[in-house]
Amino acid sequence: MRPVLTFRRPTLLAMDYPYDRPARKPPKIRSEDTWEEVRRGWERGETAASLALRYDVGLANLWRRRAAEGWRRLRPGDPEPEPVEGWDNRARRAMEAFRTRRDETRLLAEKLAEAMRGGPLYEVPLWHAGFVLEWRAERLGPEVAAADRNYMRKHAWADEFWDPDGRLRHLVRLDEITLEANRDAWREDEGIPPGKAEGWP
Repeated sequence: MRPVLTFRRPTLLAMDYPYDRPARKPPKIRSEDTWEEVRRGWERGETAASLALRYDVGLANLWRRRAAEGWRRLRPGDPEPEPVEGWDNRARRAMEAFRTRRDETRLLAEKLAEAMRGGPLYEVPLWHAGFVLEWRAERLGPEVAAADRNYMRKHAWADEFWDPDGRLRHLVRLDEITLEANRDAWREDEGIPPGKAEGWP
């Protein structure tokens, strides 16, 4: 029996998203050892986004700590510091994270491939909806395109995907519409707190 994988961000077209949102997740509390590892990674030159993902910390919290504690990038040639957890534990965690990312990518590819061959849309992650709709409209014919438009009517915001003449808009615009309509979901996924960086997205 094949293992069932779950996406880190399970936002699917089948959901009436963002109208039936689950309860807000409790704030993440991380130990000082974890934050020390985040700091070391940042000082060695890793990006804040990659560290936030690896250690499951909020990106906004990471930047606040950086400013408050005065983190500085290491100069070239500085020795590689020993992780608090030790290199073996670091390597084990890195392998676990790698396998999770690999399996999630493969599952996403499988779901997209199924949809692009004409399979159901309900398992397509929300952020890839425009891409799949454009692919199907260009390659699977007008009957599939019409059925897709009818399916997407469950999301009121998706009406904007088509122009007044019934033509599917360009993928760039489809992605913009999806982000605009699901702005709060994107901000929560990316760890941007309410009231901060209001210009994004």
